[in-house]
Amino acid sequence: MSAPKIPSQRVNNPVEQFLDQIKRHPAPAKTTTGGRLIFALDATASRQPTWDTACRLQAEMFTQTRELGQLQVKLCFYRGYDELRSSPWHQGADKLVTAMTAVHCLGGQTQIMRLLEHALSVHRQQPVQALVFIGDCIEEPLDALCQLAGECGLRGLPLFLFQEGHNASAANGFKQMARLSHGAHCRFDLHSPESLSELLRAIAVYATAGRAALANLRGSAALQQLTRQLEHHTS
Repeated sequence: MSAPKIPSQRVNNPVEQFLDQIKRHPAPAKTTTGGRLIFALDATASRQPTWDTACRLQAEMFTQTRELGQLQVKLCFYRGYDELRSSPWHQGADKLVTAMTAVHCLGGQTQIMRLLEHALSVHRQQPVQALVFIGDCIEEPLDALCQLAGECGLRGLPLFLFQEGHNASAANGFKQMARLSHGAHCRFDLHSPESLSELLRAIAVYATAGRAALANLRGSAALQQLTRQLEHHTS
């Protein structure tokens, strides 16, 4: 890739839990050109299976938002030793898929702090409605990460953190970061990729047209339940 280096009702379904968090936070800032979303991934060695899954699923983000407005997506990832990369803004699935499939995962430590600092820099230049992150662990000081997540929340950049696996320390960190940024945290299972696909589509709609647009989604029971919850809270 040629890019420059750089309290609620309890529900058991993780998709429902994630979407339930969205409706309790402010909608992203509206733009006249559509939504801008940063799609960020941990590309260290342990992430290769999830990276391949994300390549297959992320194109559906664009499909879901075609009638709502233009969606622009910037791909960011870290891997290896001190490597953080960020792509140009993509306005279609094909270019983003091409960029993602050119990446190979390499062993290394997490660089979530650098990723958030970069996202905030991009957001200051022109507002970004959401940052989606897919990862499985945290190997950095949580206090520093929470400080950056809090700044994201103050500046209107919610973090939507997708966690693979059941690392308890990572779950605690991602939950705190999501809360401070006014975003959401959700675990997912590679054996159930439809859950990740559904969540990515929902966040794309959120970034493109705001929280209320989620009410127009149809399909799963989780999305139907979210629609009813939104109607209840806005009535």
